[in-house]
Amino acid sequence: MTPDIHGCVAAGHPVTAEAAACVLRAGGNAFDAALAAVAAACVAESVLASPGGGGFLLARPAEGPARVFDFFVHTPRVRRPEAESSAHPIVTDWGTTQQEFQIGIGTAATPGLVRGLFAVHAALGRLAMPQVLAPAVRAAHEGVAVTPFQAYLMTLVAPIYLGEPDARALFGNPDGGSRNCGDHMRNPELGDLFEQLGRDGERLFYEGEVAAAIVEQCRARGGHITRDDLASYRVRVREPLTLRYRDATLITNPPPSAGGTLIAFGLGLLARVPMHDLSFGSGEHLALLARVLARTVDARAAHSNLDALLSQAVLGAHGEALLRELAAARTAHRGTTHISVIDREGNAAAVTLSNGEGCGSLIPGTGVMLNNMLGEDDVNPAGPHAWPQDVRLSSMMAPTAIARDDGWFAVTGSGGSKRIRSAILQVISNLVDFAMPIAEAVAAPRMHADAGQLNLEGGFPDAAPAGLAALFERVIAWEGRNMYFGGCHTVTRAPDGRLAGAGDPRRDGISLDVTPR
Repeated sequence: MTPDIHGCVAAGHPVTAEAAACVLRAGGNAFDAALAAVAAACVAESVLASPGGGGFLLARPAEGPARVFDFFVHTPRVRRPEAESSAHPIVTDWGTTQQEFQIGIGTAATPGLVRGLFAVHAALGRLAMPQVLAPAVRAAHEGVAVTPFQAYLMTLVAPIYLGEPDARALFGNPDGGSRNCGDHMRNPELGDLFEQLGRDGERLFYEGEVAAAIVEQCRARGGHITRDDLASYRVRVREPLTLRYRDATLITNPPPSAGGTLIAFGLGLLARVPMHDLSFGSGEHLALLARVLARTVDARAAHSNLDALLSQAVLGAHGEALLRELAAARTAHRGTTHISVIDREGNAAAVTLSNGEGCGSLIPGTGVMLNNMLGEDDVNPAGPHAWPQDVRLSSMMAPTAIARDDGWFAVTGSGGSKRIRSAILQVISNLVDFAMPIAEAVAAPRMHADAGQLNLEGGFPDAAPAGLAALFERVIAWEGRNMYFGGCHTVTRAPDGRLAGAGDPRRDGISLDVTPR
């Protein structure tokens, strides 16, 4: 690797990626850069990321063990009666499909993102926290141009971001509509918050003035979060889930989150089938992939225990049954964003964060919208009035690394709600099974199976829907690429140290090779 390369970053917005690049140029490592990007994403990708949400960071240091920092949201300790809780439904229209969410302050779980920033920094950071947060502070005060993708997101979730006066003042236009592409959006209160956090630390958010504002807002407007919830929130550091996949080792998010386990389950099934004689997009490849994705959904529904689910993929009858089905088939014919960083030393970070869609209410004086995770059926299928108390919510988010035996490795992850598991699995298969260049592996068309239905992204052969119709109750063929199928921002490191990145074009992804200015 040439000495003038500081690292590589892939993310969902130029401002997010440039924040990481700025910190790498200043001498920070991949973990500093990832944290800078997380904070900047809260400014530039405000529909997807917020200090009022949470996430996961997979750290793969050049020296030492990999670990996962779980700073996802936690359910409050006390649930107010349904009559006192503020929650109501909205529907987002993706064009080809629709999805319902619950919003309102009563859907907000205890946020973990701020505490996560400080936990990762204390364990692995190199630069001082004010220096790490400086790009986000600058972006919030100077403003960020709204990209076409962010403008599109704003239209999807307009009822959330325009529903209340404070949110409408920040995210809306004078005419009452959502922000347009090219609009300049500033959030000086959020900039002030990051500046104060860099100076005073995380206690501001969990025990100080911000905590007081959250608690009072919840008390007055039908939320559940209390001072005890905020003060007792802790980041959990977990040993990653690891699994062999062909000549590589998968490293991903472990239980209690489901996303990593479902990816491992699917790859465990896929690994049992030789693919060296298959071509990407062939009828046999698509039938194999569709069956693996569908069986993953079925197995998840049948197993409440994620460890038992994983063992079924590696050892159990699911794999044997799939092989029989495949043999017969061959004879017959939500608001989430991701950041990947690798630095010149080989340190790697993959971080996925989410605010759900946002609850619609800003924490007074902060420019921060709290999450609506208690209203997300992906993470809380029981609904906004029936969640378990005082537990870390599960998630589909799955920051992931895949390392080959020859020293090559990649870090990736995705937004996309339930599509996270299928998007990451397909990118890994593209890289490992088909040896695709990184940009091709990320951009290649995808599919997603769920509840007897197969969604097929544009770009596959024209005959694909007809060839898969017998396997599903319904096959939906999409036109072109779509953010519905995730956003796998990915970085790879070759055995000789060369870095390459690819931002997912479905979500305006960008990758930067970081060099001195």
